[in-house]
Amino acid sequence: MSNLDWSTILPFVFACLMGVSILIYVVLDGFDLGVGILFGIASDHEKDTMISAIGPFWDANETWLVLAVGLLLVAFPFAHGVILTALYLPVFVLLLGLILRGVAFDFRAKVPVHRKRRWNRAFFVGSVLASLAQGYMLGIYVLGLDTSLAAMAFGVLVALCLAASYAAMGAAWLIYKTEGELQHKAVRWLRNLLVLTALGMLAVSAATPLTSPRIFDRWFTLPDMLYVAPLPILSVILFVWLWWQTFHLPKEGDRHAMLPFLTLAAIFVLGFAGLGWSFYPYVVPEKLTIWQAAASTESLAIILVGTLIVLPVILGYSLYAYRVFGGKASELTYD
Repeated sequence: MSNLDWSTILPFVFACLMGVSILIYVVLDGFDLGVGILFGIASDHEKDTMISAIGPFWDANETWLVLAVGLLLVAFPFAHGVILTALYLPVFVLLLGLILRGVAFDFRAKVPVHRKRRWNRAFFVGSVLASLAQGYMLGIYVLGLDTSLAAMAFGVLVALCLAASYAAMGAAWLIYKTEGELQHKAVRWLRNLLVLTALGMLAVSAATPLTSPRIFDRWFTLPDMLYVAPLPILSVILFVWLWWQTFHLPKEGDRHAMLPFLTLAAIFVLGFAGLGWSFYPYVVPEKLTIWQAAASTESLAIILVGTLIVLPVILGYSLYAYRVFGGKASELTYD
């Protein structure tokens, strides 16, 4: 295969790897960020159970964010510079939130009981900050990294809706991992949060085609319209089905407890596919394509070797952790 072929194929491969890493992060770290957000309306006893439900997984979940940002930096250095420059402040808030919740997660287990509440609040605040920052960055990115007042207002709207979406993911995860009164509460939380989740997806879906004539044509001209039409249709069907399910959960014998989480994950996949369809082949909307932003072919080839070693390790560990710590969350104890 010629060098020209590799220079075309490798950037596409890394764009796919980065996209998959982001998607996995949003689904997996989304639920533990969501559980942290739900700390704001949970009792002290319930918070211990909620921590037990995410404890074995949350460190591994954040690995996917590190992988995605790492791939952006080494495979698309030009895009990394443009995106991080435009989103410098929300990235700072994101890192602040992740650090705060990480510290709070450990400290709440070691401080005297009378100081535990302050670290519970810190875990809640860190989760909210990280979620809002990610939502704001998504809103600004969808609008082509526009920093006008209107774009910032849209970013705030998407931030609020993404935080609600993460909380919905957290509630769905608690339906699977808990039982009793907390599980019933999680069903009610999910039912209420689905409204804001749907609003957020609708806002992003409505704004995306308006960002450029090219994206508009992809969504609303034939035959491209036929290819993309199943995405919103399936999303609406899944939203309605999940809403209906919340009136019938939990079921006898805890049947189908995992279905709400899997359904929300499927909705996120459909939404991500819509964004991918809209922006491809651009990594910076309407400014840099994946080929313009990519590192040299030789560098990408070397990076690919390392990625093919690291990626199976991350996948294997994650699958092993979810297998070992499957089932209901046990009572939280500290040695």
